[in-house]
Amino acid sequence: MSEELPQGGREVLWDPNDLLELASMRMPFGKYQGRLLTDLPEPYVVWLANQGFPEGKLGRMLQAVYEIKANGLEYLFVPLQKEGLRR
Repeated sequence: MSEELPQGGREVLWDPNDLLELASMRMPFGKYQGRLLTDLPEPYVVWLANQGFPEGKLGRMLQAVYEIKANGLEYLFVPLQKEGLRR
C-alpha cells in the first residue's frame, strides 16, 4: 500500500496495483483459510475489525476489505472477476 497522509486522520493513497493484489490475496488462517479476502463474509470482516486487524500487510489488506464492504464498494472487484484475474 502507498504512504499514509496525516490530514485530520489516516488517509491511504492507493496504487492501482494494490487493488489487483487485494483481489487475489487469500486468507492465510482460520475458518476461512484459502478464501479470497474479497470473498470473506461481511460479518466476519466486521468481527475482525472489532477484534483488531493483524499487523502488517495482511492487516492493511483486511482493513481495506472492511472499508470496501462497509461502504458498498464491492463492485470495484467485478471487472477483475470478468477478466479472469481471480484465482
